[in-house]
Amino acid sequence: MSVLLVDDYAPFRKWLSSELRIEGFELLSEACDGIEAVQIAKEIQPNLILMDIGLPRLNGIEAAWQIEEVSPSSKILFVSSLSSTEIVEEALSFATSSFLSKFDVAREFRAALHAVLRGERYVSSSASISNGS
Repeated sequence: MSVLLVDDYAPFRKWLSSELRIEGFELLSEACDGIEAVQIAKEIQPNLILMDIGLPRLNGIEAAWQIEEVSPSSKILFVSSLSSTEIVEEALSFATSSFLSKFDVAREFRAALHAVLRGERYVSSSASISNGS
């Protein structure tokens, strides 16, 4: 599974990339803002995009709308510290998206990756979504 990693905080990207290698994933590229993420996704068509929501220049939700157009087969796992009910629900509004809170990433990263691999939607244990969602 090929992966695009999108986060504006370099130490976190480094940690995630090492975790991906441990799990046997191929990290194709990294981006540090939403505009760059859209451009790279269009070029490389990754299987999976790990993307923060609070990105400079173009936030992760807006980037995901554009990525859905230019790389429709890419699955998106939002990995973000922004986790209000509204944000989580907006992140999950994409057909192939999942959400992992950065507060849960150390405990749940592997479970989230494997759920996405199985084609399942993953929602962080601490994420708040309204009933019926």
